[in-house]
Amino acid sequence: MPLSKPRQTAQRRYEIVEDVLRANIADGLLPRGLVLLEGPIAEIFQTSRAPVQKALLRLEAEQLIHRFDGRGYLVGAPGRRVAPLRTDIKTLGLMVPEAIDEALQSRSTWERIYDSIEADVAACVVFGQYRIIETELADHFHVSRTVVRDVLGRLQERGLVHKNQSSHWIAGPLTAKSIKDRFALRRILEPPALVSAAPRIDRARLTALLESLSEAERTVSDADLVEGEGLETKLVETCVMATPNERLRDLIRDNLLPVVASERLLRQFGLPRDRIAISEYRLIVELLMRGAIDAAAAMFDAHLEEAKNRNIAQMKIVAVIPAPQSIASYLTRIAE
Repeated sequence: MPLSKPRQTAQRRYEIVEDVLRANIADGLLPRGLVLLEGPIAEIFQTSRAPVQKALLRLEAEQLIHRFDGRGYLVGAPGRRVAPLRTDIKTLGLMVPEAIDEALQSRSTWERIYDSIEADVAACVVFGQYRIIETELADHFHVSRTVVRDVLGRLQERGLVHKNQSSHWIAGPLTAKSIKDRFALRRILEPPALVSAAPRIDRARLTALLESLSEAERTVSDADLVEGEGLETKLVETCVMATPNERLRDLIRDNLLPVVASERLLRQFGLPRDRIAISEYRLIVELLMRGAIDAAAAMFDAHLEEAKNRNIAQMKIVAVIPAPQSIASYLTRIAE
């Protein structure tokens, strides 16, 4: 069975992974019962696990693959007993049409620079409004303007940049109002998502998260809090993004990106994570562990309100700091 014709609009990476896997399942190159794991598939497609995870969820919805007691998915519809076939997918010689392979190559280029550009943008927006010139950005990273437009388009989708009336690419400013707006959306979207996700949350991941939060709560040094991993990101990924509503997951992820970017900026300036927030995360997870889903959602909603206030208070501290000299050269400050 041939792959569907390339879409006129550029495919997202998860759509590319999904199309290739679907076609190879139909052709029998991925046999019934084969165990599909995110890591090996991500290596084949030169990508992170996130788009692979989304592709597998979509194939599961089509009942082309299904979950089982072990790790990963089994090829084939659910309800048919089949022994798991644990073969390295990289040895099966997946068919990847030339057009899809070219798309992968192109996306590999923009993905290599995306994180750097996102970090550069996040590091400047609290200090005001900046213009991004495509040619300067392309020269900075030694890539084509097509690749640059790919990156800027994705930053625009995530609310980190926008085009003004003159069609110039603009980053920022990140203001108290924009933070309030983002957190208002979080309160609308995330607690209900947590409720719908509760029956699907991986118990092992939840237990591991609780252990991480308990350890972080016991941390004595503020330096440890500054260097700690994104605990709230882990909470959201484990307990909220397990919702079966795919559109809701997309809305939450896109709304969260500027919030996460501002949090990253605050950490870069040495502002520690709030110990109270870590205790709130732990309480939410403990309630989920006990099956108190509504109480966990209510606690999460209260946490988001307090997190908004803490975030704005810390941003006010950063706002009085002069803009650092290390802002990327392709970002030009716009006079107010």
